[in-house]
Formats: sequence, structure tokens, C-alpha cells
Amino acid sequence: MRILTKFAGISALALAAAGSVSAQDTQYTAGDEITVLQGFNAGGGSDALAQLVQPYLAEEIGVNFVNQYLPGATGAIAWTRLAKQESNDGSVISITNTPMLMTNYLMNPAITYTIDELTPLANIVTDPGVAVVSADSPIQTFEDLLNAARENSQTVTVGNSGVGGDDFFTSVMFERAAEVQFQKVPFQGDGPSMTAAMGGSIDVSFNNVGITFPQIEAGNLRALVVFAEERLAELPDVPTARELGFEVVAGSSRGYSAPAGMDPEIRAQLVAGLQRVTENPDFQAAAAAQAMNIDFIGGDDYSQFLADQLVEFGAIWEEVKDDVQQ
Repeated sequence: MRILTKFAGISALALAAAGSVSAQDTQYTAGDEITVLQGFNAGGGSDALAQLVQPYLAEEIGVNFVNQYLPGATGAIAWTRLAKQESNDGSVISITNTPMLMTNYLMNPAITYTIDELTPLANIVTDPGVAVVSADSPIQTFEDLLNAARENSQTVTVGNSGVGGDDFFTSVMFERAAEVQFQKVPFQGDGPSMTAAMGGSIDVSFNNVGITFPQIEAGNLRALVVFAEERLAELPDVPTARELGFEVVAGSSRGYSAPAGMDPEIRAQLVAGLQRVTENPDFQAAAAAQAMNIDFIGGDDYSQFLADQLVEFGAIWEEVKDDVQQ
């Protein structure tokens, strides 16, 4: 079974439904402040997206952004607060990451928020999965990793961004596809997992290209495999899992959402502003430099994207849950 994360961009019809607005038709006023909740530690994929997007968005809609980090429970602390406690007046939004936005409550009945309690704004990037090791790791290739796992079952330590995250699901699905078993080590985000691999505290980190690429490029990490449809231009020498005979395509999509019931005009302003950001050539160049794959899905199309992923990952979880120790 594949994990699918790449979807088509927003349609013209959906843009109309989102209520595209011009820079002059503002609901925010100059100097307003928007708090952005982040469910993971600074330095991970969510933070990389925030640092990339929000300076451009601030110029588009004339507001200031303040990031608030609430790590833990694979983002559920931040998203529960967004859904249950925050005002829907546009003063607080959150970066929303799939699939963990949905898998949190699919896997854990104690987590009570749902996507129905959110106003999805827009997806910005879809970040392919990757497996990385430290530059001096004895594991030189992905075949080396597989051989180590086959020879010493459950002794190869594989980091992920938290139980229920895309990296966790990638490792679970790969275990099933390759008939191996890893010792999975959850962290509070991609950044800590990457750092642990770089320092040799774990053997390998299942992570995302966008967050690991600077360290790969600097020679501090070595990429073994990418879980993409095709080889990536940024990592042309790194094979895909498909090339190696394993049908696993995986990654994380990251965007923005607000609490349910947001005024449609405020939503439209944010959606249109985010779209203009993704169309800005300077932003596109900055995203490419960080190996961030722009994948804009706005307004109602983003709502449908989340609903589709809920169904998809619900089916995956039903298939693997009896074999997974949480």
C-alpha cells in the first residue's frame, strides 16, 4: 500500500469560492498581530515553513506574526487549543501538518478535536519523506540499513517526528513492505530527530527533505533513500524506495488553519494572501533553495484535501494498528 501525499493545486472554481480579495479589501488593519500556534519544537518542518512564509504574508496583508511553540503529542496540544480554546476572529491560526492532524485522533481516543472544528485556510508545501544518517555512519546505503535490520531485528534505531506523524507512518509501512522491524524512536518534531541522527544517538532518521536538506548539502547528513514518486532534482543521486522495489511514497503536507466559524471574508483574505505568497518569484526561489516543494491548495479544496486524508490514513491505521506499539 502506498501513502499518498501529493495532490493537485487549487482550481479556479475553488479560488472563487474562497472569495479572492485584493490587497486593498482588507479585514485586518496595519499593525494587527496574528499568533501562529506550532505543535512542534522550533527548528522542525513547521518552523521552517513559518520562517519562510510569514515574512512574505506579513507584507501581503500588513500584519505582524508571532510564533508560539506548543510541542507535544504530535501536534495535538496546539491543535486542541486551536479547536477548543481560541477565538475565530483571525487573531490566532496554526500550521497544520498532515497526516498527523488526523492520525492523532484516529489513533488516540483521548484526543478530542477533529478537522470539523477547524477552518482550513491553505496547504503550502508537500515535503517528501527521506531516510538520513550521520555523515560518518557505517550505514552507507539503504541496502546496508535493510541488511542491518534483517540481521539484528529491532536493534536498528529509527527516529521519527512522533507517533502518528508522517515519518512514523513511513517507517511502519516500510517495515511491512520490506518485512523488517526497526526500533522506532519518537521525538517532538523533525528537528530533534534529525539532530539525533546527526549526532549518532540513533542510527537513522525518517524525516522530510525540506528540513534535512541544508544538513545534507553541508555534508553533515547522508540521504539513503527518498519516498517520492521520482528522484528529486535537489538529490539526484539518491534513489527512491520504488527504485529499490518498495511501493512506498510518503511525506508531509503543511499549511495553515484557523478555528471553525471564521468569518468568510477574513478567511478569504488569508487564503488570497497565501496564494499571492506562493506566486511570488522571490518566495519561489527561497523555497527552492530549501528544497521545499510548493503545493498550494486553498480554501474549500484544502478542506476536501484534509477530509480525503482522514479516510486514507484511517484505512492505513486499521490495517496496521494491531502490529503497532504506541
